[in-house]
Amino acid sequence: MITITFPDNTKKEYKKGITGIEIAESIGQRLAKDAVAISANGILLDLNVPITEDSVIKIITFSDKEGKQIFWHSTAHLMAHAVKRLFPEAETTIGPSIDSGFYYDFDFRQFTPEDLELIEKEMRKIVEEKLPIKREEVSLKDANTLFANNPYKLEIIDEYEDEDLSIYRQGDFYDLCKGPHVLNTEQLKSFKLTKASGAYWRGDQENKQLARIYGVSFPDKKQLSEFLVIMEEAEKRDHKKLGKELGLFSFHEEGPGFPFFKPKGMVIWNELMNYWREVHNKWNYKEIKTPIMLHRKLWERSGHWTNYMESMYTTVIDDQDFAIKPMNCPGGILVYNETIHSYRELPLRIAEIGHVHRHELSGTLNGLFRVRSFHQDDAHIFMREEQISDEILNVLKVCDEMYSTFGLSYHLELSTKPHKHIGTDKVWEIATDGLRKALDMTGKKYKVNEGDGAFYGPKIDVHIKDALGRTWQCGTIQLDMNLPELFDMGFEGDDGMSHRPVMIHRVVYGSVERFFGILVEHFAGKFPLWLSPVQVRLLPITDKHVDHCNGLALKMKEAGLRIEVDARSETTNKKVRDAQLEQVNYILVTGEKEIQGGTVSVRTRDNKVVGSVPVDEFISKLKDEIRTKSLKSVF
Repeated sequence: MITITFPDNTKKEYKKGITGIEIAESIGQRLAKDAVAISANGILLDLNVPITEDSVIKIITFSDKEGKQIFWHSTAHLMAHAVKRLFPEAETTIGPSIDSGFYYDFDFRQFTPEDLELIEKEMRKIVEEKLPIKREEVSLKDANTLFANNPYKLEIIDEYEDEDLSIYRQGDFYDLCKGPHVLNTEQLKSFKLTKASGAYWRGDQENKQLARIYGVSFPDKKQLSEFLVIMEEAEKRDHKKLGKELGLFSFHEEGPGFPFFKPKGMVIWNELMNYWREVHNKWNYKEIKTPIMLHRKLWERSGHWTNYMESMYTTVIDDQDFAIKPMNCPGGILVYNETIHSYRELPLRIAEIGHVHRHELSGTLNGLFRVRSFHQDDAHIFMREEQISDEILNVLKVCDEMYSTFGLSYHLELSTKPHKHIGTDKVWEIATDGLRKALDMTGKKYKVNEGDGAFYGPKIDVHIKDALGRTWQCGTIQLDMNLPELFDMGFEGDDGMSHRPVMIHRVVYGSVERFFGILVEHFAGKFPLWLSPVQVRLLPITDKHVDHCNGLALKMKEAGLRIEVDARSETTNKKVRDAQLEQVNYILVTGEKEIQGGTVSVRTRDNKVVGSVPVDEFISKLKDEIRTKSLKSVF
């Protein structure tokens, strides 16, 4: 017999060799039906793998992040199977899950919409065949034989050197894969192929261009239908499209993955930064700025040179190696270590809007959501062990304050000690209890992801929800037991002895560029007044009203409003329409009547006609709307 420990710490005896699906069935048929895989001692396994030792397990379903990835990757295999049936000459390459579905790349001509319809039809046939999906261990020699005619698979196999590999087989289709997968094609009933595009092998423009098909799948049709409605709305809100239409930012082939922010985009950027500093000043953070490029020895000491090199940009200066920073923490630690700190200084909250660079494959670049150059609103908090819970709670309060300002709800997730980790169990227990205590003090519900922490410490992730109900992991709070040791950090305790501080890494916006893109889609380009690049546009009815409008504009600028005068020789209706398309919050039509009455005729970008409002009253109301960072119009 073996002992199985469940996520709630209850234990149960089972026969040795029981499978994940059998454990799920022992709990309930609904769970067995929803099960996608099993996590045993932090390792994801197929549901039919025998468990032969005492294990901490979790039944993985589609509601789990890992469950979605497994389900979508299984559907990618289903799609590849259908493509090979219809187009045998199409060469398979890779087909991973992504944030919202999956894709598969083929060495083949570009697929047409008609092709996608045929592929979907063939996928449904394979689902109806109820093919078991089976894992097979293969040696390197056998793998090379199986994929002898596929240069892409051979390239992947060649990278494994002495390791054995695995394939997954369903009917007459098989693919090189680590897994896990669902047990049967029957589970993959509800799917949609969303688009076809080109992509370079491994994202490198020097390689051959492949044909990519994107798709998404769900356990039932209702979830799929709901997703497709959201996706249709998301297309209208696409930040890449709106960013171009509203003149916020752009990308150029001279700098792939490096965003260019335009004047209107910089208005929003600066408002985000101003607000960030306002909140962090209130919470007693001290802001620093560290160099963008630092010597190799720093990155060797932090472990990045060994473990993160493929994502770093490096150069040689005076015959010595340097790297552009991919993360801010090592620079912040150098600042901390400049002086001897007393326990009385702690907690010490050091913040930095750090400009970092990471080499992302070109095929993964996606507007502001995935770039090679971005800014992180990092903060590193150095504290005594007994201060952990209070500091974590303070960070959560900062997150709550800032996300609420943008109308973003969120949920919290606690990730605990992974199977592979550094540090003693005692240290992990202290750190995890500190995070858990802080979460309990918030009174909010949170999800526990057993074994999903970073190797150097447990963490809390903050997942925000936008106007479409999509979730984005932005904020994160990580306790680090690794870097304080590597950099021999210390503080003088009340006993006069040197002690090791506890270190928190935390972000709220995360990547500022990514958060910017999220806000564009969340607001559909209709930014609240305090963020809006152009808050007011004055429309003189005729040329003789232009001077009056220029005078009003000056008065409103002195009051802190961002205002433009549209003096073009166009009709008033066209000017109004243009202002609405550009998402100007308030449009003021001004002629003789308004001049004589000391008023402005107000309408909103949503075409609500407010009518005549005294100029001073209008300015006063807008100043209040900006000061309170209201999400709603005062009119």
